[in-house]
Amino acid sequence: MNTFAIVSLIILAVLIIGIIVLYFLGKKAQKKQEEQQEQLDAMKQTVSMLVIDKKRMKLRDAGLPQMVLDQTPKYLRGSKLPIVKAKVGPQIMSFIADEKIFDEIPVKREVKATISGLYITSVKGLHGNVNKNAEPVKKSWRAKFQDKIDKLQEKAGAKPIK
Repeated sequence: MNTFAIVSLIILAVLIIGIIVLYFLGKKAQKKQEEQQEQLDAMKQTVSMLVIDKKRMKLRDAGLPQMVLDQTPKYLRGSKLPIVKAKVGPQIMSFIADEKIFDEIPVKREVKATISGLYITSVKGLHGNVNKNAEPVKKSWRAKFQDKIDKLQEKAGAKPIK
């Protein structure tokens, strides 16, 4: 056997071992995520809150309790999280919003939110629809340019390119 065949067999063996390791790590991570989701569901409660502000902030700048910062792994302390400042009852608190619903949360409106500890899992509008006063989604320059092209083609009588 030549050296090329030996090197390719070694690379193939390393790749197969890597895929097997990733498979088992993925199963372990999925099981851990399911356990955490069960804990969130067990602790959830619905509260009425007035959303004051929402931003993506670093964990240490968000004004969360010191215990939350201590329990967070060091490599995640510098990452930005969706933080919501809201008035719940007489006190103003900082919450961590779920990434899926962060854009749906209206600012300066009262909402009914399902929370689990300091984590907001869902939001419903207290007086009507949640998305009524939400900020409009900004279009990228490419989308704006594509809209202009479509309008010009429509004006010329051609079919828009999709």
